[in-house]
Amino acid sequence: MEMVTKRIGATLAACGFVVLLGALFSVPAHAAGASPWVEDTYSGIRLIAGGNKADAESLRAGVEIKMKPGWHTYWRYPGDSGVPPRFSFSGSDNLATVKVLYPAPHAFTDETGTTIGYRGGVIFPMRVLAREKGKPVTLRAKIDYAVCEKLCVPVEAKLELTLASTDAEDNAALAAAEARVPRPVSAAEAGLTARRANDDRRKPLIFVDLAAPTGQSVELFVEGPTAEWALPIPKPAQGAPIGHRHFGFELDGLPPGVNPKGPFELTFTIVKEGGAAEVKTHLD
Repeated sequence: MEMVTKRIGATLAACGFVVLLGALFSVPAHAAGASPWVEDTYSGIRLIAGGNKADAESLRAGVEIKMKPGWHTYWRYPGDSGVPPRFSFSGSDNLATVKVLYPAPHAFTDETGTTIGYRGGVIFPMRVLAREKGKPVTLRAKIDYAVCEKLCVPVEAKLELTLASTDAEDNAALAAAEARVPRPVSAAEAGLTARRANDDRRKPLIFVDLAAPTGQSVELFVEGPTAEWALPIPKPAQGAPIGHRHFGFELDGLPPGVNPKGPFELTFTIVKEGGAAEVKTHLD
């Protein structure tokens, strides 16, 4: 994680981060629809419960972040700069595993570059597995995230919520966020091909052809095999035939020691007007 640590440090310095910690006061754990909001000047965060059936294999929940108008927070890969959210659930009761899902993000461009994330607010859905099925799970979460406008503010929040099999007031909002999570599809199903356009350079150029209706808004993001990779955001390219879009990016931001001409797996996230998809493809 050395590259990520250095990159985050550079981002904090470049964006003029102000340290601001949102600490949760202690509240007794009980089954409820949501935890209390932990708020600061620019944002608030809480845990929410989804409607859960008694015989469900997993429990539905979410992390909700709200922001002042014009402010944004980051996706799991923040782009040119920024800090991705970090989730820890150590100390939870009756918890086997928790998986955090990421709704389709959007790109924001300003004088510092292009970042990837969410503006105004976001719910990160979660899939929670209990150690003992049928018994409540108490989530104790420590969440680190950042919100930015012209000023960037890192936030640390501690949240607690007990999940049980019950209806939930925020179930509709959580379901809408779940629907925005990119659907895993094959490269063939997505109509995506990625290939090296030029290997005769230190940073090979990757060419992407994507099936997409002409005139439709399309965003494309790419991630490497691990979080240590910091690949550029693919840029639209000219010359695509009708019904297709072309994108290109350099193989830059690789971890030290990785050969840019070697084979590896890339993950593409495609955000279209009708929904989002995630494609894993092998680059030979």
